[in-house]
Amino acid sequence: MEWLNNLFFEHSALQAVIIMAIIIAAGLGLGKIRIWGISLGVTCVFFAGILAGHLGFSINPDMLNYAESFGLVLFVYELGLQVGPGFFSSFRQGGIQLNMLGFGVILLGTFMAVLISKIGAIPMSDMIGILCGATTNTPALGAAQQTLLQLGEPTSGAALSCAITYPLGVVGVILAMLFVRKLFVRKSDIETAESGDNNQTYIATFKVRNPAIFERDIKQIAEWSQRKFVISRLWREDKVSIPTSETILKENDRLLITTTDKDAPHLTILFGKQEPEDWNKKGIDWDALDNKLVSKDIVITRPGLNGKKLGSLRLRNTYAINISRVTRSGIRLLATPGLILQLGDRLTIVGESTAVQEVEKVLGNATNTLRDPNLAAIFIGIVLGLVIGSIPIAIPGISTPVKLGLAGGPIIIGILIGSFGPRFKLVTYTTRSANLMLRGIGLSLYLACLGLGAGEHFFETVMRPEGAAWIGIGFAITFIPIVLMALFALRISKLDFGSTCGMLCGSMANPMALNYANETLPGDNPAVSYATVYPLSMFSRVIIAQIILMFFL
Repeated sequence: MEWLNNLFFEHSALQAVIIMAIIIAAGLGLGKIRIWGISLGVTCVFFAGILAGHLGFSINPDMLNYAESFGLVLFVYELGLQVGPGFFSSFRQGGIQLNMLGFGVILLGTFMAVLISKIGAIPMSDMIGILCGATTNTPALGAAQQTLLQLGEPTSGAALSCAITYPLGVVGVILAMLFVRKLFVRKSDIETAESGDNNQTYIATFKVRNPAIFERDIKQIAEWSQRKFVISRLWREDKVSIPTSETILKENDRLLITTTDKDAPHLTILFGKQEPEDWNKKGIDWDALDNKLVSKDIVITRPGLNGKKLGSLRLRNTYAINISRVTRSGIRLLATPGLILQLGDRLTIVGESTAVQEVEKVLGNATNTLRDPNLAAIFIGIVLGLVIGSIPIAIPGISTPVKLGLAGGPIIIGILIGSFGPRFKLVTYTTRSANLMLRGIGLSLYLACLGLGAGEHFFETVMRPEGAAWIGIGFAITFIPIVLMALFALRISKLDFGSTCGMLCGSMANPMALNYANETLPGDNPAVSYATVYPLSMFSRVIIAQIILMFFL
């Protein structure tokens, strides 16, 4: 049986792969178990690694460092690619308020961590781990560990304190939301959530009853209104047509319009009357609306269209069709002429069957070509991120130059490429499943290595007085900022409770708490608010973790 002992305990490349695979498989399996409706998911890989380390398993330190670094880089870069397309747009259309509230949660928690460190004489290397665990933010922990290495400080304390405070960091967000809901939330705060997101696409029919727009063309009317809308069909005297910008509107014309929910009342005033029929429910057979026109979703798969503006294709005038909406990563966008297209965008085309077929040839619609991720672009982006992360940045008052490191550099490049890559004809598209797979592999590797390295001394630390103190401090850093900012959002900013919960979960990067909010609250406001706040919050926590160590270590 010596060979079996060597297989699991003799340091080698084979032994490292086997131990890591066992830890990840066990952790992912445990992560599917739900207790009181809550599951930890991939986070259980962290605790599986701790248990393995406690039981005496270990791998070669160089291999451990490599796997941990590569996993972190892969995870944060793919995370940047995911949030990049919505990162800068999240500051528009009400997103500024949500992001500022989320940033308030971050600043309160950070201020508490620094203050407690000074008053309680807790080393900042340990406190940064408490902060990362309390806010369930492993990328921030990775960035902090890289900074500690740059400063020549040990990283084991940060990993241990993060591991100890992480469980209550997950549960603490949910407990804080329950506390606020029980004591401070009115019934109207929850009912408001049923109204949904005012920035999502909204389809309605309008009748032209406003004399001011009779015999006016659509282009002129659009310039007057200053509102974004797309007219996909026009019914006149029982005949249907695809309107263009030069189409003249007449009294009693019936228009099928795609706009945003918040703009619908303004368009009612503009056109004269909105009909009561609900066009936003599921299961509508768009092809059955009339005999002449068909509606078809076409995916952009031609690389040459990546980064082009929708209006530059002149599809409407060339083929007499209309594009009612664009779907990107599950989000419906208005098909405005200035919309910059990306590979994988799904365009809803309305027109005659032969015209739609011609447009399909122009756009590609060869979905098979998008199934394979563009691996070359991914690794080029990772290289750029590591180069940026290695650049020393001099900050006044700090003797050692700051480096963005393995976490900061790749996430910044990922965000920039995800947001601006198409404008420079960079093909960065990966399917959602491929992105999730790469992120999952990276995060699993990182968490398994992190737990394995911290596991040897984990349980003895928990039993010591300092371990109990870490748990209490971590829970306070989780609970207090959430309750305070929730009250501010509800009473001062007048947000509904659903949007408030989504903002809080996004600022804490806590998808488990978001899942709880989605299951217990009506409407999509928690998910929409979470998606708005998450990119900036994740980026801020990664950078702030490094800055704290630079100033206060």
